[in-house]
Amino acid sequence: MQDPKETINIENVVASTGIGQELDLQSVAMDLEGADYDPEQFPGLVYRTQEPKSAALIFRSGKIVCTGAKSTDDVHESLRIVFDKLRDLEIQVDEDPEIVVQNIVTSADLGRNLNLNAIAIGLGLENIEYEPEQFPGLVYRLDDPDVVALLFGSGKLVITGGKEPDDAREAVDKIVSRLEELGLLDG
Repeated sequence: MQDPKETINIENVVASTGIGQELDLQSVAMDLEGADYDPEQFPGLVYRTQEPKSAALIFRSGKIVCTGAKSTDDVHESLRIVFDKLRDLEIQVDEDPEIVVQNIVTSADLGRNLNLNAIAIGLGLENIEYEPEQFPGLVYRLDDPDVVALLFGSGKLVITGGKEPDDAREAVDKIVSRLEELGLLDG
């Protein structure tokens, strides 16, 4: 049986930063090759990097959200590219703007089917939401780490809300040990 922690995969890292000044997005969109800007659809300019693959959402306020990266290193590299592109347009960007990871979404696999009805009863109603008519997964809110785990009958998990890659490992450990305590991981 494979250790569920070995199956953890980062699906998306979302981080925010800013350049501390307002931007004329129309002007930036015209000068920044590959930029998408349609203010009627979305208020920000979208700039995609290919290597590493991500999207930077650049707002008029100078705030930037990076999404789609597969690691925190990729976030930093993607934003470095964005900062350099903005500097090339003679937009003032600090040498090393603060980058804050807002959310890390990971997936994992417990390697066996789960009885979500039994888990919902076993975990108690305080920290879970389970309405199979509405959504096939069980929503389990953990306090430490402060994440939300979606458990599916297939044994697959999605963990969201983490700020560090280790949050997912810690969450998987806690979920596995809690389900083992309840006798719900047998078989």
